Amino acid sequence: MILSMALQAPPALCADPDPLQDFCIADLSTTSTPINGFPCKPASNVTASDFIYNGLAVEGNTTNPFGSNVTPANVLAFPGLNTLGISMNRVDLAPGGLNPPHHHPRASELDIVLKGEVLIGFISSGNVYFSNVLREGQIFVIPKGMIHFQMNVGKEKGLLITTFNSQLPGAVVAPLALFAANPAVPNKVLTKALQVDESVVQLIKSKFAASS
Repeated sequence: MILSMALQAPPALCADPDPLQDFCIADLSTTSTPINGFPCKPASNVTASDFIYNGLAVEGNTTNPFGSNVTPANVLAFPGLNTLGISMNRVDLAPGGLNPPHHHPRASELDIVLKGEVLIGFISSGNVYFSNVLREGQIFVIPKGMIHFQMNVGKEKGLLITTFNSQLPGAVVAPLALFAANPAVPNKVLTKALQVDESVVQLIKSKFAASS
């Protein structure tokens, strides 16, 4: 009986439905809370410019403590992606630059290196570390939700494009989440979790406060 009911369950309960229209340019001016997408801009107001985004053509500023810059092309930056389930980022890395450990709660990721030598790695839920140094034209896949990073290990600038199977993959950057959250994560939690003195936690927090 239960099996019969499961087999008859509507497809919408099993996966996200496909779009029911050719496109749905996001209307970001809405004041309502978006649920799995934004309201559509009226089709009569859509023009060819709604399908173009130039943001990834500009090199990012890597003058910061991490030596990296992420330029997003998600639905918030490129409304034409609304309901399509895709997005990408441009990641610029200075020599020695790091896109710090982070994870995307809503997407798997596929990275392609366009310039430089980039160490890319992720840690599985079993605490196994997978990594490789990639060069121009090589790609690396990061499963959904895995903590990962990209680091330029070459002598020249690094550049890669990261692609996602979500219009808004989200990003939780580990060091910022732990040491620069607002309100702050209690020191007693961090000292216990990291097995360090409170002075160490305070020192790390001060570095993020100085760079913010």
